[in-house]
Amino acid sequence: MESREIISQLQSMASEKYKANVVKMGIPEECSIGVSTGDVRKLAKSIGKSNILAHELWETGYHEARLLAVLLFDKKQTSLEEAGALMGDVISWDLCDHLCKNLLVKIKGYNDLITKWIVSPKTYEKRAAFTLMASAAIHEKEISDEVLDDYLELISKYSQDEREHVKKAISWALREIGKRDFNYNEKAILLAHELLDSGNKAQVWIGKDALKELENLVKAEGRSRLISSKTQMGSEA
Repeated sequence: MESREIISQLQSMASEKYKANVVKMGIPEECSIGVSTGDVRKLAKSIGKSNILAHELWETGYHEARLLAVLLFDKKQTSLEEAGALMGDVISWDLCDHLCKNLLVKIKGYNDLITKWIVSPKTYEKRAAFTLMASAAIHEKEISDEVLDDYLELISKYSQDEREHVKKAISWALREIGKRDFNYNEKAILLAHELLDSGNKAQVWIGKDALKELENLVKAEGRSRLISSKTQMGSEA
């Protein structure tokens, strides 16, 4: 399939409901088609991997085409620099997270992007640094204690950011690290309390938000990571 055929297919799948949701996130209406992420994923499976096609779709500027493009990139054929450069075009939290979770964290050396972006003044690069931490904590089964401890130090150092889309990602990263095991649950809770006691408005919010989940985690049979006690109760109901 060619990119213009795929855009036509996306347009045939569109609904005004989803388009309105996309526009609410700050995506210009002219860049919004109106297709759910679930439908974008189904389409990606039917197309297959192609970096050439992915770049063509990304360059169309359509939000849904970019969501699709991320899923079409072959991680084995994509350099960190190539994938990281895409973040410069990101103007919404969902595309930021989608790019981090589905491509960047799967490419060797992604921690270099965390180091680079955590000091960036750009909202979505800064958010991406913490989203990558959260994604790594969830999916990297062999992630080392040293790396997780480094993440906690970075959260402590760079959490004085009052932008909503950044502080929510910081809380997310802290919570996912805290789900590693009871040792990291304790470390994350201690850091959350430090943030809460800091007096900094952003850090207070992050600490309070993270503790809502961190203080209610349990070990569930068959799960390698801790889960919310509410989730466990729901599964047993």
